[in-house]
Amino acid sequence: MTSKPDPAQHLRDLALLRRVRDRMDREYPQPLDVEALARGVHMSAGHLSREFRLAYGESPYSYLMTRRIERAMALLRRGDLSVTDVCFTVGCSSLGTFSTRFTELVGVPPSVYRREAARATAGMPSCVAKQVTRPVRNREVPAPEAQLA
Repeated sequence: MTSKPDPAQHLRDLALLRRVRDRMDREYPQPLDVEALARGVHMSAGHLSREFRLAYGESPYSYLMTRRIERAMALLRRGDLSVTDVCFTVGCSSLGTFSTRFTELVGVPPSVYRREAARATAGMPSCVAKQVTRPVRNREVPAPEAQLA
């Protein structure tokens, strides 16, 4: 028989998960792993991973890689850095893993994106370019369209 979770504890866990997510948003270029993130909020790595997935629909690693890919897209659009330089600048330690994940999220390899994105977003303010080129994470559902009454 399983007991119902304490609502107050659930709220505390959600606050801790937001701290973890905010840390990944801020420190994405740093070497971060689930164990270090969990230690920072006094949770076990397994508990953090399970709760993060329940709250945000993806693992902490997947969320971190998406942040890194978003930043990489912005750097590649600038066009002044090589794909390898961008890979290491955003905190990835493996060019192969970076390229694979980039291709999964964006739909084209980073070298193709670098070549084509500058033309596609030419003349567009960077804040608009960031929004229209945002990668789609796994299991991300488009927002429902507004219903007119």
